[in-house]
Amino acid sequence: MLTYDVRIWGIRSRPSKTAPFQLRWRVGAEKHQQPFQTKTQADGRRSELMSALREGQQFDTETGLPAAELRELTSPTWYTHACDYAVMKWPKAAAKHRSSIAESLSVVTAALTKKKRGAPAASVLRLALQQWAFQCRRDDGNQWRNRAAVETPPVEVAAALDWIAENSMKVTEVAESTKVRLALTALSLRLDGLPAAENTFRRKRAVFSNALRYAVERELLPGNPLGRIDWDPPQTDDEVDFQYVPNPRQVQALLRGIAEDGARGEHLEAFFGCLYYAAMRPSEAAALTKANCRLPEAGWGELLLRGSRPEVGSGWTDDGRSYEARALKRRARNTTRAVPIPPVLVQLLKGHLAAYGTAPDGRLFRAVNGGRVRSTEYTEVWKRARVRALSPEEVRSPLAEVPYSLRHAGVSLWIKSRVDPVEVARRAGHSPAVLWRFYAKILLGQQEQANLLIEAKLQE
Repeated sequence: MLTYDVRIWGIRSRPSKTAPFQLRWRVGAEKHQQPFQTKTQADGRRSELMSALREGQQFDTETGLPAAELRELTSPTWYTHACDYAVMKWPKAAAKHRSSIAESLSVVTAALTKKKRGAPAASVLRLALQQWAFQCRRDDGNQWRNRAAVETPPVEVAAALDWIAENSMKVTEVAESTKVRLALTALSLRLDGLPAAENTFRRKRAVFSNALRYAVERELLPGNPLGRIDWDPPQTDDEVDFQYVPNPRQVQALLRGIAEDGARGEHLEAFFGCLYYAAMRPSEAAALTKANCRLPEAGWGELLLRGSRPEVGSGWTDDGRSYEARALKRRARNTTRAVPIPPVLVQLLKGHLAAYGTAPDGRLFRAVNGGRVRSTEYTEVWKRARVRALSPEEVRSPLAEVPYSLRHAGVSLWIKSRVDPVEVARRAGHSPAVLWRFYAKILLGQQEQANLLIEAKLQE
């Protein structure tokens, strides 16, 4: 128990050849003493205790130590604390968030070591931390534990975990400003050493901050040290690089290239159409069901989006599937988003339903075995479509490099069509602030055009 009721007495001599000087003090009702060989040593220790008392520290009645000294003495390593934090967060975290926590903790833990000599290869250590230390499994008692404590890891993974356990800094050391800066620097870089995107850094920093807050909650630290650190990550530009976003003509060529890619291409043509004409995320298109679709005989239709199926990997889900059924991104459960769709997408979806029907649960797009369409599958179709649709020079460039480019192209088309930015953000499932951050150049261009129209009207 900690208390402010402390009294420190003077040093007294005693008949001992090995430790003739004795320091005595009382914490609450408990008396403590410590022998020393010289009076100088005893004076030094007394000064340390008096200094802690003047600083207003509480003392522990059982050990007689000041709170800060007790924390240092009993502090676990950062690796041990991070493992405990991962287990604490696992049950209520979404699969994607679990993966993000493991990734962030792996970067920080690898950086916060007492030495680098004898360290395992970076790729091995990263694998050991992400997939064994910070991934969880249920044990025989149905309790969540770190995977390495439930299953037997490969030899090189076990060696890497032994090394990090032995060389990880204590939590109390991590609270030092230089160590916090070391962790932040590691979080701000990609694996190739280049600056990470601002969104990526902020996501990882949030995990680090929460792990530090958990240390405060466990009374391992007196406060979160991040609050006193004046540190900014290297500046990066999150804005979409529009020179590599396909224009409408190129999109039409890409969709034709997809349709020409055999049976799977024909099946996925409407999938890619959703990414462009409705600016859907791939995880939202993967969850699209027939009940979500209003497809009239003519004119505009509507998609009522109710959820998504983000692809994460079987190690992060409770049921071992490679995806997780979730609510719409950054939306409360059961929230929906209505997206009007043009006649061209209405006809694409109607043709798809007529040709392929739906999965037993009503989903429009599915793998051969009926499961979720895997990103590896539709990415391969996309790569072949780029070769068919683009010139050799364009294929070598980052133009439409990934399927997500279709979403950027769809949002860009809406903005250039002078749709109200608030409505664009709503249809795309963005906040207006996020829309401005990623599409600022296009929005500013439309703003200038609007200013000219207003000025012309005023001159009348």
